[in-house]
Amino acid sequence: MSRGTVSILLVGILWSVSPALAEDTVKIGLNYPKTGPYAAQGLDQWRATELAVEEINAAGGILGKKIEIVWRDSQSKADVTTANVTELIDKEKVVMVFGGSASSVAVAAGHVCQQKGVPFFATLSYSTTTTCEDGHRHTFRECYDSWAAAKVLSDYMNKSFAGKKYFYVVADYNWGHSTEAAFRKFTNTEDTEQHKRIATPFPGATEEDFKKAIAFAKMVKPDVLVLVLFGKDMELGIRQATAQGLKNDMQIVVPNLTLDMAEGAGPKVMEGVIGALPWCWSVPYKYNYQRGKEFVEKFAKKYNRYPSTSGASAYTILYEYKAAVERAKTFDAPAVIRALEGHEYQLLKDQQRWRDFDHQSIQTVYAVRCKPEAEVRKDKFQLDYFDIIASMPGDQAFRSRQEWNQYRVAAGKSTDLEPLPGEATVAADSGK
Repeated sequence: MSRGTVSILLVGILWSVSPALAEDTVKIGLNYPKTGPYAAQGLDQWRATELAVEEINAAGGILGKKIEIVWRDSQSKADVTTANVTELIDKEKVVMVFGGSASSVAVAAGHVCQQKGVPFFATLSYSTTTTCEDGHRHTFRECYDSWAAAKVLSDYMNKSFAGKKYFYVVADYNWGHSTEAAFRKFTNTEDTEQHKRIATPFPGATEEDFKKAIAFAKMVKPDVLVLVLFGKDMELGIRQATAQGLKNDMQIVVPNLTLDMAEGAGPKVMEGVIGALPWCWSVPYKYNYQRGKEFVEKFAKKYNRYPSTSGASAYTILYEYKAAVERAKTFDAPAVIRALEGHEYQLLKDQQRWRDFDHQSIQTVYAVRCKPEAEVRKDKFQLDYFDIIASMPGDQAFRSRQEWNQYRVAAGKSTDLEPLPGEATVAADSGK
Protein backbone atom coordinates (compact mmCIF):
# COMPACT_ATOMS: atom_id res chain seq x y z
CA MET A 1 0.00 0.00 0.00
CA SER A 2 1.44 3.38 -1.00
CA ARG A 3 2.13 6.20 1.45
CA GLY A 4 -0.52 8.33 -0.25
CA THR A 5 -3.14 5.62 0.17
CA VAL A 6 -2.27 5.25 3.87
CA SER A 7 -2.58 9.02 4.36
CA ILE A 8 -5.98 9.10 2.68
CA LEU A 9 -7.16 6.19 4.85
CA LEU A 10 -5.90 7.90 8.05
CA VAL A 11 -7.65 11.13 7.14
CA GLY A 12 -10.83 9.17 6.47
CA ILE A 13 -10.59 7.41 9.83
CA LEU A 14 -9.97 10.67 11.71
CA TRP A 15 -12.84 12.35 9.85
CA SER A 16 -15.19 9.55 10.87
CA VAL A 17 -13.96 9.39 14.49
CA SER A 18 -13.82 13.13 15.30
CA PRO A 19 -17.59 13.78 15.03
CA ALA A 20 -18.21 10.74 17.21
CA LEU A 21 -15.82 12.07 19.84
CA ALA A 22 -17.51 15.46 19.68
CA GLU A 23 -20.91 13.82 20.15
CA ASP A 24 -19.68 12.19 23.37
CA THR A 25 -18.91 15.53 25.06
CA VAL A 26 -20.82 18.67 25.94
CA LYS A 27 -19.09 22.01 26.43
CA ILE A 28 -19.96 24.23 29.40
CA GLY A 29 -18.48 27.71 29.73
CA LEU A 30 -16.92 29.00 32.96
CA ASN A 31 -16.33 32.76 33.01
CA TYR A 32 -14.53 33.38 36.30
CA PRO A 33 -11.97 35.78 37.82
CA LYS A 34 -8.68 33.95 37.42
CA THR A 35 -6.99 37.32 38.01
CA GLY A 36 -8.03 40.63 39.54
CA PRO A 37 -9.44 41.69 42.93
CA TYR A 38 -11.73 38.65 43.23
CA ALA A 39 -9.18 36.01 42.14
CA ALA A 40 -9.41 34.08 45.44
CA GLN A 41 -13.15 33.61 44.93
CA GLY A 42 -12.47 32.61 41.34
CA LEU A 43 -9.94 29.96 42.35
CA ASP A 44 -12.50 28.34 44.63
CA GLN A 45 -15.00 28.25 41.76
CA TRP A 46 -12.41 26.52 39.59
CA ARG A 47 -11.59 23.94 42.26
CA ALA A 48 -15.23 23.08 42.95
CA THR A 49 -15.97 22.94 39.23
CA GLU A 50 -13.10 20.50 38.73
CA LEU A 51 -14.41 18.30 41.55
CA ALA A 52 -18.00 18.33 40.25
CA VAL A 53 -16.93 17.53 36.68
CA GLU A 54 -14.80 14.62 37.87
CA GLU A 55 -17.76 13.20 39.83
CA ILE A 56 -20.35 13.76 37.10
CA ASN A 57 -18.17 12.37 34.33
CA ALA A 58 -17.25 9.32 36.43
CA ALA A 59 -20.98 8.67 36.86
CA GLY A 60 -21.65 8.81 33.12
CA GLY A 61 -21.87 12.52 32.40
CA ILE A 62 -25.09 14.27 31.38
CA LEU A 63 -27.37 12.26 29.11
CA GLY A 64 -24.37 10.10 28.34
CA LYS A 65 -22.13 13.05 27.41
CA LYS A 66 -18.98 13.90 29.35
CA ILE A 67 -18.62 17.54 30.45
CA GLU A 68 -15.81 19.60 28.97
CA ILE A 69 -15.23 22.91 30.76
CA VAL A 70 -14.13 25.79 28.53
CA TRP A 71 -13.01 28.77 30.64
CA ARG A 72 -12.25 32.44 30.26
CA ASP A 73 -10.79 34.95 32.75
CA SER A 74 -13.38 37.65 33.53
CA GLN A 75 -10.83 39.78 35.45
CA SER A 76 -14.01 41.01 37.25
CA LYS A 77 -14.59 43.38 34.31
CA ALA A 78 -17.92 43.71 32.51
CA ASP A 79 -16.44 44.52 29.09
CA VAL A 80 -14.06 41.55 29.26
CA THR A 81 -16.99 39.34 30.27
CA THR A 82 -19.09 40.47 27.31
CA ALA A 83 -16.29 39.45 24.94
CA ASN A 84 -15.63 36.20 26.84
CA VAL A 85 -19.23 35.00 26.91
CA THR A 86 -19.79 35.95 23.27
CA GLU A 87 -16.75 33.86 22.31
CA LEU A 88 -17.75 30.95 24.54
CA ILE A 89 -21.13 30.75 22.83
CA ASP A 90 -20.26 31.64 19.23
CA LYS A 91 -16.86 29.97 18.90
CA GLU A 92 -16.79 27.26 21.55
CA LYS A 93 -20.51 26.36 21.22
CA VAL A 94 -21.10 25.98 24.96
CA VAL A 95 -24.61 24.97 26.04
CA MET A 96 -24.47 26.82 29.37
CA VAL A 97 -22.36 29.56 30.99
CA PHE A 98 -21.72 30.02 34.71
CA GLY A 99 -19.31 31.71 37.09
CA GLY A 100 -18.22 35.19 38.06
CA SER A 101 -17.59 37.08 41.29
CA ALA A 102 -18.90 40.57 40.56
CA SER A 103 -22.47 41.62 39.89
CA SER A 104 -21.42 43.84 36.98
CA VAL A 105 -19.95 40.70 35.43
CA ALA A 106 -23.10 38.67 36.09
CA VAL A 107 -25.30 41.32 34.52
CA ALA A 108 -23.05 41.51 31.44
CA ALA A 109 -22.97 37.71 31.08
CA GLY A 110 -26.73 37.44 31.55
CA HIS A 111 -27.35 40.04 28.85
CA VAL A 112 -25.25 38.17 26.27
CA CYS A 113 -26.80 34.82 27.20
CA GLN A 114 -30.30 36.26 26.88
CA GLN A 115 -29.51 37.56 23.40
CA LYS A 116 -28.05 34.24 22.30
CA GLY A 117 -30.52 31.93 24.03
CA VAL A 118 -28.09 30.17 26.39
CA PRO A 119 -28.71 29.64 30.15
CA PHE A 120 -26.46 31.60 32.52
CA PHE A 121 -25.95 30.82 36.21
CA ALA A 122 -24.42 33.41 38.55
CA THR A 123 -22.23 31.83 41.23
CA LEU A 124 -21.29 34.89 43.25
CA SER A 125 -23.38 37.94 42.42
CA TYR A 126 -24.95 39.68 45.39
CA SER A 127 -26.43 42.81 43.81
CA THR A 128 -30.22 42.75 44.03
CA THR A 129 -30.35 43.91 40.40
CA THR A 130 -29.01 40.63 38.98
CA THR A 131 -32.34 38.83 39.17
CA CYS A 132 -34.57 41.91 39.42
CA GLU A 133 -33.94 45.12 37.47
CA ASP A 134 -31.36 43.37 35.27
CA GLY A 135 -32.99 39.94 35.38
CA HIS A 136 -33.58 37.84 32.25
CA ARG A 137 -35.36 34.60 31.44
CA HIS A 138 -32.01 32.92 30.74
CA THR A 139 -30.36 34.12 34.00
CA PHE A 140 -30.40 32.11 37.23
CA ARG A 141 -28.73 32.99 40.54
CA GLU A 142 -27.77 30.13 42.86
CA CYS A 143 -26.32 32.27 45.67
CA TYR A 144 -28.26 34.73 47.85
CA ASP A 145 -28.45 38.49 47.30
CA SER A 146 -27.75 41.62 49.34
CA TRP A 147 -31.42 42.01 50.25
CA ALA A 148 -31.44 38.60 51.98
CA ALA A 149 -28.09 39.34 53.64
CA ALA A 150 -29.39 42.65 54.97
CA LYS A 151 -32.56 40.98 56.24
CA VAL A 152 -30.76 38.34 58.34
CA LEU A 153 -28.13 40.82 59.59
CA SER A 154 -30.61 43.54 60.50
CA ASP A 155 -32.39 41.24 62.96
CA TYR A 156 -29.18 41.09 64.96
CA MET A 157 -28.05 44.68 64.39
CA ASN A 158 -31.40 46.21 65.35
CA LYS A 159 -31.37 44.39 68.68
CA SER A 160 -27.80 45.32 69.55
CA PHE A 161 -27.20 48.65 67.79
CA ALA A 162 -30.58 50.38 67.50
CA GLY A 163 -30.20 54.17 67.44
CA LYS A 164 -26.42 53.99 66.93
CA LYS A 165 -24.46 55.94 64.31
CA TYR A 166 -23.33 54.04 61.21
CA PHE A 167 -20.69 54.86 58.61
CA TYR A 168 -20.48 53.19 55.17
CA VAL A 169 -17.43 52.54 52.98
CA VAL A 170 -18.88 51.47 49.64
CA ALA A 171 -17.42 49.95 46.45
CA ASP A 172 -18.62 52.24 43.67
CA TYR A 173 -20.56 49.87 41.38
CA ASN A 174 -23.95 48.17 41.26
CA TRP A 175 -23.26 45.52 43.93
CA GLY A 176 -21.94 48.17 46.34
CA HIS A 177 -24.87 50.49 45.72
CA SER A 178 -27.59 47.86 46.10
CA THR A 179 -25.94 46.33 49.17
CA GLU A 180 -25.67 49.71 50.86
CA ALA A 181 -29.29 50.53 50.00
CA ALA A 182 -30.61 47.23 51.37
CA PHE A 183 -28.56 47.41 54.57
CA ARG A 184 -29.60 51.01 55.21
CA LYS A 185 -33.25 50.13 54.64
CA PHE A 186 -33.38 47.30 57.16
CA THR A 187 -31.20 48.98 59.81
CA ASN A 188 -33.11 52.29 59.60
CA THR A 189 -29.95 54.19 58.62
CA GLU A 190 -31.19 55.77 55.38
CA ASP A 191 -30.47 59.31 56.60
CA THR A 192 -27.13 59.99 54.87
CA GLU A 193 -26.50 63.13 56.93
CA GLN A 194 -26.59 61.18 60.17
CA HIS A 195 -25.11 57.95 58.72
CA LYS A 196 -22.44 59.12 56.32
CA ARG A 197 -20.66 57.27 53.52
CA ILE A 198 -17.62 57.35 51.28
CA ALA A 199 -17.22 55.52 47.95
CA THR A 200 -14.10 53.72 46.76
CA PRO A 201 -13.35 52.98 43.08
CA PHE A 202 -14.13 49.62 41.49
CA PRO A 203 -12.22 48.06 39.95
CA GLY A 204 -8.82 49.59 40.58
CA ALA A 205 -9.04 50.85 44.17
CA THR A 206 -5.63 51.28 45.78
CA GLU A 207 -4.41 50.93 49.33
CA GLU A 208 -4.28 54.73 49.47
CA ASP A 209 -8.01 54.89 48.61
CA PHE A 210 -8.84 52.69 51.59
CA LYS A 211 -6.44 54.54 53.87
CA LYS A 212 -8.27 57.80 53.12
CA ALA A 213 -11.72 56.22 53.45
CA ILE A 214 -10.92 54.72 56.86
CA ALA A 215 -9.33 57.97 58.03
CA PHE A 216 -12.58 59.75 57.18
CA ALA A 217 -14.55 57.12 59.11
CA LYS A 218 -12.25 57.56 62.09
CA MET A 219 -12.91 61.31 62.03
CA VAL A 220 -16.71 60.77 61.96
CA LYS A 221 -16.53 58.36 64.96
CA PRO A 222 -19.44 56.02 64.23
CA ASP A 223 -20.59 53.18 66.46
CA VAL A 224 -20.80 50.82 63.48
CA LEU A 225 -18.48 50.73 60.46
CA VAL A 226 -20.06 48.98 57.45
CA LEU A 227 -17.52 47.83 54.85
CA VAL A 228 -19.47 47.28 51.64
CA LEU A 229 -16.32 45.88 50.05
CA PHE A 230 -15.51 42.49 48.58
CA GLY A 231 -12.50 40.30 47.84
CA LYS A 232 -9.09 41.99 48.03
CA ASP A 233 -10.81 45.35 48.52
CA MET A 234 -12.39 44.16 51.77
CA GLU A 235 -9.06 42.77 52.94
CA LEU A 236 -7.33 46.10 52.32
CA GLY A 237 -10.16 48.04 53.94
CA ILE A 238 -10.37 46.01 57.11
CA ARG A 239 -6.60 45.97 57.54
CA GLN A 240 -6.64 49.75 57.39
CA ALA A 241 -9.47 49.83 59.94
CA THR A 242 -7.39 47.64 62.25
CA ALA A 243 -4.17 49.60 61.69
CA GLN A 244 -5.93 52.90 62.43
CA GLY A 245 -7.44 51.52 65.64
CA LEU A 246 -11.12 51.56 64.63
CA LYS A 247 -11.76 48.01 65.80
CA ASN A 248 -11.26 49.14 69.38
CA ASP A 249 -14.05 51.73 69.20
CA MET A 250 -16.74 50.35 66.89
CA GLN A 251 -18.40 47.22 65.55
CA ILE A 252 -17.26 46.33 62.03
CA VAL A 253 -19.79 44.75 59.67
CA VAL A 254 -19.07 43.17 56.27
CA PRO A 255 -22.56 42.57 54.82
CA ASN A 256 -21.41 39.94 52.28
CA LEU A 257 -18.66 37.79 53.74
CA THR A 258 -16.82 34.72 52.41
CA LEU A 259 -14.24 32.31 53.82
CA ASP A 260 -11.53 33.36 51.38
CA MET A 261 -12.00 37.01 52.32
CA ALA A 262 -11.66 36.18 56.02
CA GLU A 263 -8.59 34.06 55.29
CA GLY A 264 -7.05 36.82 53.18
CA ALA A 265 -7.40 39.36 55.99
CA GLY A 266 -6.30 36.89 58.67
CA PRO A 267 -7.80 35.71 61.99
CA LYS A 268 -6.44 38.56 64.11
CA VAL A 269 -7.90 41.23 61.83
CA MET A 270 -11.24 39.43 61.37
CA GLU A 271 -11.86 38.66 65.05
CA GLY A 272 -15.34 39.88 66.07
CA VAL A 273 -16.37 41.05 62.57
CA ILE A 274 -20.04 40.41 61.73
CA GLY A 275 -21.32 39.43 58.29
CA ALA A 276 -23.73 37.30 56.31
CA LEU A 277 -23.41 34.41 53.86
CA PRO A 278 -25.61 31.80 52.16
CA TRP A 279 -23.37 28.86 53.08
CA CYS A 280 -20.12 28.02 54.82
CA TRP A 281 -18.38 24.70 55.29
CA SER A 282 -19.55 24.33 58.92
CA VAL A 283 -23.27 24.58 57.99
CA PRO A 284 -23.58 20.88 56.98
CA TYR A 285 -22.02 19.81 60.28
CA LYS A 286 -24.07 22.16 62.46
CA TYR A 287 -27.36 21.08 60.84
CA ASN A 288 -26.37 17.54 59.77
CA TYR A 289 -26.66 17.81 55.98
CA GLN A 290 -24.98 14.61 54.80
CA ARG A 291 -24.43 15.58 51.15
CA GLY A 292 -22.88 18.85 52.28
CA LYS A 293 -20.51 17.03 54.62
CA GLU A 294 -19.44 14.71 51.80
CA PHE A 295 -18.66 17.70 49.59
CA VAL A 296 -16.57 19.40 52.29
CA GLU A 297 -14.61 16.22 52.95
CA LYS A 298 -13.94 15.45 49.28
CA PHE A 299 -12.90 19.04 48.65
CA ALA A 300 -10.64 19.07 51.72
CA LYS A 301 -9.00 15.80 50.70
CA LYS A 302 -8.34 17.03 47.14
CA TYR A 303 -7.25 20.60 47.90
CA ASN A 304 -6.09 20.48 51.54
CA ARG A 305 -8.53 23.22 52.60
CA TYR A 306 -12.28 23.80 53.07
CA PRO A 307 -14.51 25.11 50.28
CA SER A 308 -16.02 28.59 50.42
CA THR A 309 -19.45 29.90 49.46
CA SER A 310 -18.17 30.56 45.95
CA GLY A 311 -17.04 26.98 45.44
CA ALA A 312 -20.22 25.54 46.91
CA SER A 313 -22.31 27.57 44.47
CA ALA A 314 -20.29 26.47 41.41
CA TYR A 315 -20.53 22.83 42.51
CA THR A 316 -24.28 23.09 43.06
CA ILE A 317 -24.87 24.80 39.70
CA LEU A 318 -23.27 21.96 37.75
CA TYR A 319 -25.37 19.38 39.57
CA GLU A 320 -28.54 21.42 39.17
CA TYR A 321 -27.89 21.94 35.45
CA LYS A 322 -27.33 18.20 35.04
CA ALA A 323 -30.57 17.41 36.88
CA ALA A 324 -32.57 19.92 34.79
CA VAL A 325 -31.21 18.54 31.50
CA GLU A 326 -32.08 15.04 32.60
CA ARG A 327 -35.61 16.06 33.60
CA ALA A 328 -36.03 17.79 30.24
CA LYS A 329 -34.30 14.89 28.43
CA THR A 330 -32.54 17.45 26.22
CA PHE A 331 -29.89 20.19 26.25
CA ASP A 332 -32.35 22.49 24.45
CA ALA A 333 -32.26 25.76 26.43
CA PRO A 334 -36.02 26.53 26.61
CA ALA A 335 -36.78 23.02 27.86
CA VAL A 336 -33.99 23.20 30.46
CA ILE A 337 -35.18 26.60 31.67
CA ARG A 338 -38.74 25.34 32.10
CA ALA A 339 -37.39 22.29 33.97
CA LEU A 340 -35.65 24.64 36.42
CA GLU A 341 -38.45 27.13 37.05
CA GLY A 342 -40.21 26.41 40.33
CA HIS A 343 -38.08 23.33 40.97
CA GLU A 344 -37.08 22.44 44.55
CA TYR A 345 -33.74 20.85 45.28
CA GLN A 346 -31.47 19.90 48.15
CA LEU A 347 -27.73 19.37 47.84
CA LEU A 348 -25.29 20.98 50.30
CA LYS A 349 -27.75 22.49 52.79
CA ASP A 350 -31.49 22.40 53.39
CA GLN A 351 -34.22 22.74 50.74
CA GLN A 352 -33.81 25.39 48.04
CA ARG A 353 -36.12 26.48 45.21
CA TRP A 354 -35.57 28.11 41.83
CA ARG A 355 -38.27 30.75 42.02
CA ASP A 356 -40.14 30.82 38.73
CA PHE A 357 -40.74 34.56 38.28
CA ASP A 358 -37.15 35.78 38.83
CA HIS A 359 -34.94 32.63 38.85
CA GLN A 360 -33.52 33.41 42.29
CA SER A 361 -32.61 30.39 44.40
CA ILE A 362 -34.69 30.82 47.55
CA GLN A 363 -32.79 29.43 50.53
CA THR A 364 -31.90 29.79 54.20
CA VAL A 365 -29.40 32.58 54.90
CA TYR A 366 -27.03 33.03 57.84
CA ALA A 367 -25.53 35.83 59.95
CA VAL A 368 -22.09 35.06 61.36
CA ARG A 369 -19.50 36.47 63.73
CA CYS A 370 -15.80 35.78 63.20
CA LYS A 371 -14.28 33.68 65.96
CA PRO A 372 -11.38 34.72 68.20
CA GLU A 373 -7.97 34.26 66.61
CA ALA A 374 -7.02 31.45 69.00
CA GLU A 375 -10.05 29.36 67.98
CA VAL A 376 -9.37 29.82 64.28
CA ARG A 377 -5.79 28.68 64.70
CA LYS A 378 -6.85 25.45 66.44
CA ASP A 379 -8.43 24.18 63.21
CA LYS A 380 -6.29 21.84 61.08
CA PHE A 381 -6.50 24.24 58.12
CA GLN A 382 -6.84 27.37 60.29
CA LEU A 383 -10.09 28.08 58.42
CA ASP A 384 -12.71 27.72 61.16
CA TYR A 385 -13.69 31.39 61.06
CA PHE A 386 -17.45 31.61 61.58
CA ASP A 387 -19.91 31.27 64.43
CA ILE A 388 -23.48 31.25 63.12
CA ILE A 389 -25.37 33.80 65.23
CA ALA A 390 -28.67 33.87 63.31
CA SER A 391 -30.47 32.27 60.37
CA MET A 392 -33.57 33.14 58.37
CA PRO A 393 -35.68 31.00 56.00
CA GLY A 394 -35.62 32.04 52.36
CA ASP A 395 -39.30 32.92 52.07
CA GLN A 396 -38.78 35.50 54.80
CA ALA A 397 -35.37 36.76 53.65
CA PHE A 398 -35.87 37.43 49.93
CA ARG A 399 -38.01 40.01 48.18
CA SER A 400 -41.65 39.04 47.77
CA ARG A 401 -43.29 38.98 44.35
CA GLN A 402 -44.98 42.28 45.14
CA GLU A 403 -41.67 43.90 46.14
CA TRP A 404 -39.98 42.49 43.06
CA ASN A 405 -42.74 43.90 40.84
CA GLN A 406 -42.33 47.35 42.41
CA TYR A 407 -38.59 47.46 41.67
CA ARG A 408 -39.11 46.17 38.12
CA VAL A 409 -41.74 48.82 37.39
CA ALA A 410 -39.55 51.56 38.90
CA ALA A 411 -36.77 50.47 36.52
CA GLY A 412 -39.15 50.61 33.55
CA LYS A 413 -39.12 46.83 33.11
CA SER A 414 -41.92 44.35 32.58
CA THR A 415 -43.15 42.37 35.57
CA ASP A 416 -42.59 39.23 33.49
CA LEU A 417 -39.27 37.95 32.25
CA GLU A 418 -38.97 37.46 28.50
CA PRO A 419 -41.02 34.67 26.88
CA LEU A 420 -39.14 31.68 25.52
CA PRO A 421 -39.49 30.71 21.84
CA GLY A 422 -43.04 29.55 21.22
CA GLU A 423 -44.42 31.17 24.37
CA ALA A 424 -46.84 34.06 24.46
CA THR A 425 -46.34 36.89 26.96
CA VAL A 426 -48.26 36.06 30.13
CA ALA A 427 -49.55 38.28 32.90
CA ALA A 428 -47.58 38.42 36.14
CA ASP A 429 -48.56 35.81 38.71
CA SER A 430 -48.61 37.65 42.02
CA GLY A 431 -49.08 34.41 43.95
CA LYS A 432 -45.52 33.13 43.52
